[in-house]
Amino acid sequence: MVVEAHQLFLPKPPFFSPSFPSPPPHFSSFLFHPSSFSLALFHSDSSISLYSPFSLSSFPPPLTTLPPPISAASFLLLRNPNPTTLFLITCPVSGGASVLLRFYILNSARKSFAPARVVCNQSDLEFDESKFGVVFRVSHGVSVKLVGDVNVFALYSISNGKVWVFAVKQLGVEEVKLMKCAVIDCSLPVFSISVSFGFLILGEDNGVRVFPLRPLVKGRVKKEKGVIMKSLNSDKMEIKRLPLRNGMMIHGMNGVNAEICSADGGKLMCIETDQKLTSNVVLDERIENRAVSAKLRSVRLRQDSREGIANFMAFKNKDDNFESIKIPAKSAKAIVIQALSSTKFLILDSEGNLHLLFLATSVGSGTPYHMKQLTHNMKVRKLAVLPDSSTRSQTVWISDALHTLHMIAVTDMDASVNQTDRKDPAEKLVQTSVAQAIFSSEKVQEIEALSANTVLLLGQGSMFAYAIS
Repeated sequence: MVVEAHQLFLPKPPFFSPSFPSPPPHFSSFLFHPSSFSLALFHSDSSISLYSPFSLSSFPPPLTTLPPPISAASFLLLRNPNPTTLFLITCPVSGGASVLLRFYILNSARKSFAPARVVCNQSDLEFDESKFGVVFRVSHGVSVKLVGDVNVFALYSISNGKVWVFAVKQLGVEEVKLMKCAVIDCSLPVFSISVSFGFLILGEDNGVRVFPLRPLVKGRVKKEKGVIMKSLNSDKMEIKRLPLRNGMMIHGMNGVNAEICSADGGKLMCIETDQKLTSNVVLDERIENRAVSAKLRSVRLRQDSREGIANFMAFKNKDDNFESIKIPAKSAKAIVIQALSSTKFLILDSEGNLHLLFLATSVGSGTPYHMKQLTHNMKVRKLAVLPDSSTRSQTVWISDALHTLHMIAVTDMDASVNQTDRKDPAEKLVQTSVAQAIFSSEKVQEIEALSANTVLLLGQGSMFAYAIS
């Protein structure tokens, strides 16, 4: 096994002035987007430099620079219809009374990101021409967390105690539509958040809480199709539960009155009729036409809701229902959540332990899922992995945030579970071995996986790329 190392010479931060009396800003972190091979460098003054495509051979001055202040950022991939890369940032406006969302679209031909115009029709979202961003009328507070995946992103506000789920659709070359789909009221602290492979996962005390994204974005849709019909021998209509777009449902009994409700139960409109029908009539089209004019509302639920939409999976407690969650006095917090594949997630807790979370294709439907702990000889502080559902083994990079970097492999065999595992928590340990160890001359500040065998490391002012062959 051969290790090849490259040192990348970073450019000066774009907003640094030599005449400024304070120390020059340094590079504090970075984000890598594997789909577009784009890199976002975060500076200590909260400005960002964007590179696309990112090259290991050279670091020219960035074509896109975003000025401070920036409180959170994330890449977002749009697939409607063609793949498009977005870069999304947040910053406080009006003295922190609101949150500003700015979207930047990657122009592959020019190899740069351009500001995007945003269309939004909901009352608490407004596109501001002067700021060229969307003003979200909620308090910014101390800090926010932002994570994106495919067509969807989530925003968590610590001060508001809420998680908002948004969907984005491309309308034109540099125009997108923003839709607020769901809001989760958080009664418990959230230490990390992940949106990936159709799941929203919140990192909490002693475990994680898993929400399927589809009911949050589309609404709670029943599989059975309902219709509204009139019998030949009765003047009363039988109204069944009828799924509508964006989570709206029709509720009613024996047909005189029908209510169209959002997925959170709020009434949107009411249909009343005492018209006498003399033949079998299907009113799907009539309801559909009226539903178009109904005001769409986002799904609203609580973090600890018992409606069966979410599941909590504890690190050290076999019970995963809401009535029996017991949090130890000094429990570990889930501080990093990264996807390995569509059904397998890697979680880092505040004590430096790694846990594997295995999910079935649907959550909240009684399907089995479980968690195992990985054995390793390091108190992990940094974690990087490149998600891949096509391979049986995923490479995981871990670091102690000092000078050591380890490469380990997680295979499909680690996902096997038997009756012994379910009865004895001690049997839930997954044995791992270090395939490669790398020692850095600088203290590790951040790591990102560029490929299955290549990792990018940010030290104290320098950046290194390591390739294993």
